[in-house]
Amino acid sequence: MLLLLLLTSAFPLVPWAGAGRIIGGSEVKPHSWPYMAHLSIQNKSNHFTCGGFLIRSDAVLSAAHCVAGKKNVTVTVTLGAHNVEKREPSQQKLRVRHWVIHPKYSKDTSENDIMLLKLEPKAKQTNEVSYISMSSQNERVKPGTKCNVAGWGRTSITGSGSSVLMEVDLEVQSDEVCEDLFKDYLNESMICLGDKKLRKAAFQGDSGGPLVCNGKAHGIVSYGPQNSIFPEVFTRVSYFVPWIREELRKFALQDLPDPPSSD
Repeated sequence: MLLLLLLTSAFPLVPWAGAGRIIGGSEVKPHSWPYMAHLSIQNKSNHFTCGGFLIRSDAVLSAAHCVAGKKNVTVTVTLGAHNVEKREPSQQKLRVRHWVIHPKYSKDTSENDIMLLKLEPKAKQTNEVSYISMSSQNERVKPGTKCNVAGWGRTSITGSGSSVLMEVDLEVQSDEVCEDLFKDYLNESMICLGDKKLRKAAFQGDSGGPLVCNGKAHGIVSYGPQNSIFPEVFTRVSYFVPWIREELRKFALQDLPDPPSSD
């Protein structure tokens, strides 16, 4: 692994650059992340996965780069899963009616790396499936705060995939840590996290999964440095609350019945 000081570029945690990884974590207690979503994304030539999280019965948040620029893809969301290779009775597989990528998302800078998916039908709330509260507008977590992130996939850089959901705790870093490495880091809309000992991380394929701090979704797995695992950048959910609310309002309007005919 190259030393962090030698790194000059960053990459989004794109799903086809390698299977999803939670490095240095542990298997979660089954269904202890009831808001966790597994996204299966497919087109004619590729099948890959991302994470996401349920914020309302008809809406999942994820990372824009999971689908941005991909042609003719279909997305299926699985909720209530622990082992994604089994057909667990708790699982709900739902079609994504459509998705909305932030209009100012940039593939080049990873700015505004956020996407909202509309589920059809709506998810049924059960012991294994429920939504998570988001951080409020402009709410921030202080450096040193311990947060958690989860995902499915490889548990080491060269290891094999994990069929069960894994979690790891990461520490919020000062913005300066990421500003020094990533020229496009924006402290208003991004959060800097990581494990300085280089033992724990979310990595490629965990994109879109939630960063949970103090019981709320504060971040979305976005990108990290090339050839290393520290530090990592998460989309800051609180910055996007107005946009999320507006898109959820549009979702609700889509569910309204058509007005009666005037004939």
